[in-house]
Amino acid sequence: MTVRHYHARLAPVAGLICALALVLAGCGTTSGSVDGSSRYVAGDGSTVLLAPDERTAAPTVVGTTLDGAPLDLVSMRGKVVVVNFWASWCSPCREEAATLEKVYGQKHSAGVEFVGIVSGAKDSIENARAFTRRFDVSYPSMFDADNSLVLAFRGALPAAGIPTTFVLDRQGRVAARALGAVDISRLLGMIEPVLGETS
Repeated sequence: MTVRHYHARLAPVAGLICALALVLAGCGTTSGSVDGSSRYVAGDGSTVLLAPDERTAAPTVVGTTLDGAPLDLVSMRGKVVVVNFWASWCSPCREEAATLEKVYGQKHSAGVEFVGIVSGAKDSIENARAFTRRFDVSYPSMFDADNSLVLAFRGALPAAGIPTTFVLDRQGRVAARALGAVDISRLLGMIEPVLGETS
């Protein structure tokens, strides 16, 4: 795992192309690889942690969950929020599903919310719902039919395919990002520093 702490203004990230094009075409980058069978772009395993003075506000996320309930990230201000981009056909998304659910169970009572965003350009609501049932995902997920949320999050930190996981601080700012599937230690390493902040 590669961890980079950014204490100066983020420099342009070379080699990252439009996240929408990655999902639609399954194009590779120098930092990831493409699985020909499922057409996902595998992340490079890197994690970026941002100092508080380097963080920017997360994009507006308002919509309806797979269960039909309204969801608005603004309503979660005051809590640490994990936002995970996934798809039902994505192999590493399946691999990390149990990890995300386990950490959600561990940290929810401490004030950590989880939100899944389904990259919907090549997926369907029916398949996404089947995924959450199969892997017992208890936190809410939204279906991003046109990948507008994928593109919106690129304004905060460039993403390179799915799965990608963001951690938002209590002010709704992007505090961390992980490319590729996360394991428990990696995910907790993103959450706990933000959870420990006093402001």
